[in-house]
Formats: sequence, structure tokens, C-alpha cells
Amino acid sequence: MDDRKELQDHLAQPLLISNNNEEIISKNIPRRFDFDFWEAKEEVKRLGGLAVPLVVVSFLQYSMQMISLMFVGHLGELSLSSASMATSFAGVTGFNLMLGMGGALETLCGQAYGAKQYYILGIHLQRAVLVLFLTSIPIAIIWMNTTDIFLLFGQDQHISLHAGTYARWLIPSLFPYAALQCQFRFLQTQKLVTPLIVSTGFTSIIHVVSCWLLVFRLEFGNKGAALSNAISYWINVVILGAYIKFSPLCQKTWTGISKEGFKDIPAFVSLAIPSALMTCLEMWAYEILVLMSGFLPNPKLETSMMSISLNTSSVVFRIPYGFGSAVSTRVSNELGAGNPKAAKITAQVVLFLVVVEGLLIALVSMAVRGSWGYLYSNEQEVVRYMSAVMPVLTLSNFMDGIQAAMSGVARGCGWQKIGALVNLGSYYLVGLPTAIVLTFVYHYGGKGLWMGIISGSGLQAILLLTIAFRTNWKQQIIDAKRRLYHSSIPVTQIS
Repeated sequence: MDDRKELQDHLAQPLLISNNNEEIISKNIPRRFDFDFWEAKEEVKRLGGLAVPLVVVSFLQYSMQMISLMFVGHLGELSLSSASMATSFAGVTGFNLMLGMGGALETLCGQAYGAKQYYILGIHLQRAVLVLFLTSIPIAIIWMNTTDIFLLFGQDQHISLHAGTYARWLIPSLFPYAALQCQFRFLQTQKLVTPLIVSTGFTSIIHVVSCWLLVFRLEFGNKGAALSNAISYWINVVILGAYIKFSPLCQKTWTGISKEGFKDIPAFVSLAIPSALMTCLEMWAYEILVLMSGFLPNPKLETSMMSISLNTSSVVFRIPYGFGSAVSTRVSNELGAGNPKAAKITAQVVLFLVVVEGLLIALVSMAVRGSWGYLYSNEQEVVRYMSAVMPVLTLSNFMDGIQAAMSGVARGCGWQKIGALVNLGSYYLVGLPTAIVLTFVYHYGGKGLWMGIISGSGLQAILLLTIAFRTNWKQQIIDAKRRLYHSSIPVTQIS
């Protein structure tokens, strides 16, 4: 009861933004800051302590659907190809959208937590779950018609039928996946990463068991592999839900379901949509590469190379994505707390860390370039082709690391609209057109596809870097406080 009263008293003093407030902030916050080595050193510890667990969580999350595909691969070539197509389709039309929309909470919850407006985090969580669940309904309808969609685009009939079946059995996993994205961000922005590792690690073990049980023991086939995703996701949701409800660390941020969670939905949607576009525009560009590889001479070799390359990039991307999630939390917390200098130092430190990480990964990639293809194929032609493509792929991974970190800074500041425009221009006005010209006009083959997309990711990284390091941090504080003020809930409305 005392905690409730304390929350109400805190919310009774909203973060008013007026011209006088902005003048005071303007006088006390310089536009630029000198680099402070000792502060940067401490930030490396803080950021690293947050990033490493989030990298582990990112790997574990990514492994879920890969484990399902591994089990399906033992059922035959048709089952594997159809499940792979269905998984790719589900990612493009659903999972990536949920992932992107959940990114809005990195701004809203992160800044609210930094400003000690704890009660608002629970309200944002409720709104996010509601919006993502409603969004899942039309996505489910699309997945129900996967077979017809594939046939419409001229895909093989047998593959389309099996892919449609797999996609339909993936529908039960869509709703818990949506809830997970909200729970992850809710806990991540409070720097509560240990429960994320424990729950996701435990669920990964359960997922292996459920896949084996449903695919082989109960002979559900590829349907069992798809259904196991839903079982694993729901278990994860229940574990995290119980932690959020009963943990004393969430006592102030989660006070139960409130009617306020059903209000002001448009405010959340206005940030969630550009957040989704920011994620999806990038993901879709890479899927388009796979489609274009099918139009090259020797399409079997080209699509094999592209599939291996994308799988490799996706695995490597887990590392900078974890750093991006960490810097998003640090930047949003500091902006919410009114510490612009700390926010900028965090952006500088994460850039340093991902550059070092990118160089280390590049050295390893070049060292194993001649043998990497054997992990996926015994065909000498495929192995040699992968060895030739690896230098280009390494450069792509390096640029992806920088843009992943800077995208995290963007989410922490609430720049999702800017990020969506940057991604649109970088990939669809530069990257993909360059890939088409290099591949089909100058005949660089699969290398041309990668060189084209590198031009897009490189431009994306440069633009996000420029925006981040030339930003007016004084204005970011004002924007954060204004966002918090509009999210504040009058005491009389709390139930």
C-alpha cells in the first residue's frame, strides 16, 4: 500500500515541458561533450555486463526455429525445403513484424525507467501485448492461405502444399512470440537480464525434447516441429509472466492489469509502426537477395551459396544485435534520467566495442574461409564458391555490426521514424538497385548480390553514425521528457 501511495505521489508531479523548462535545460546541457576516458572505461564495464547476457539470449532465441528445421531435415528433402520456405515466409510476414513492433518498448519503457516513472512500464507492456495480439490476427489469416500464395507465385505444387501445412501449424506460435517480444523488452529496459537467460535457456532444452517427441516419437512429422515452437514459446511466456508478477524486482513496474493499458493505443502504434518498418525493411532486403539468386545461371549453386551466406550472417549478427539491445537500454535509461553526457558516451563506447568485435570476427572468418562450406555441404563446388565469397561476406558482417549498434542507439532515443527512412533509402534506393546492376548487368554473380547489399548496409551505417554523433543531445532530453509527460497517468485514473 505504501509503494502504491509512493507511485501515486510521484505521478502527481508530471514532467512538465514548457518554454521555461526548455530554456533551463538548454543552459545546463551543452551540445557537445569532451571525451572522458575514465567514464568511457566504466561504461565499457556497464555496457559489457548488459550486452553479454543479451547476446546469449539472442543466440538462444535464434536457435529455436533452427532446431525445428534440423529435426525436419531428417524427414527428407521435401519436408526440409517446404519447412524452410514456410519459415522464411513466416519471418517476412509475421515474426519480423512482431520483433520490430516490440522495439517501441525499448524507447518507452527504457526512458520511463530512467526517469523513475516505474508504474508506466506496466501500462506500456499491457498496450504492447494488446496491439501485437491484434496484429497477429490478420497475420494468422495470411498464414492460413500460404499454399495459395505460393502457388500464385509459381512455386512447386508439392512444396507449396507442405509449406502451407507447416505455416498453419506455426500459427499457435505467433501469439506467444508476440507476448515474448513485449516481456523481453519490459525486463531488458530494467536491466533484468538474468531471468531472460534462465527462461530462454530452459526453454531451448525443452524445445529439443518436444521436437524429438512430436516429430519422431508421436510421428507428427513436420507438423510436430512447427507445433513444438508454440509449446516452447508458451512455456517461456509463462515463466517470464510468473517472474514479472511475483518477483520483488518488478514490484514497482508491474502492479497488475489496469484499465489505462487499454487507453492511448494510438500513441503506442505511432511508434510501433515505424519501429516495425525499421526492422522489416532491412530483413526483407536480404530475403529479396535469395529470390534474385534464383534467376542466376546455375541457380542451384547460387541459391545454396546464398542460403549458407545468410545463415552465417544471421548467426554472426546475434553478437552485434545483443550489443544493440544493450546500448538501447543504456541510452534510453540515461535520457530518461536526464543524463545526456552519459548517453553520448554510451553511443561512443558501443561503436568501439562492435568495431573490435567485427575485426575479430573478420579474422576468424578469413582463417576458416576454405573449410567453412563443409559445415553445410560436401559438394566441392559449393565449398570453393563459399571460399571465394567469404571476403565479401566478412565485409558485410562488419558493416552489419556497426548498423546494429547504431540502430540500438536510434531505438533508445526514439528515432524509429528516422531509422525507417534511413533503411528505406539505403536498401531500396541504393543497396538492391546496385545489387541488380552488379549481378545482371556486369555479371558478378552471387558476389554482385553481396556487394550491392554491402553498399546499402554501408550507407545505412554511415547515416546512422552521422545522426548519432551530430545529434543535439540537449534536444533528446527535452524529447524524452515530453514523451514521458504525455505518458504520465493522473492519480485519479489509477485503479
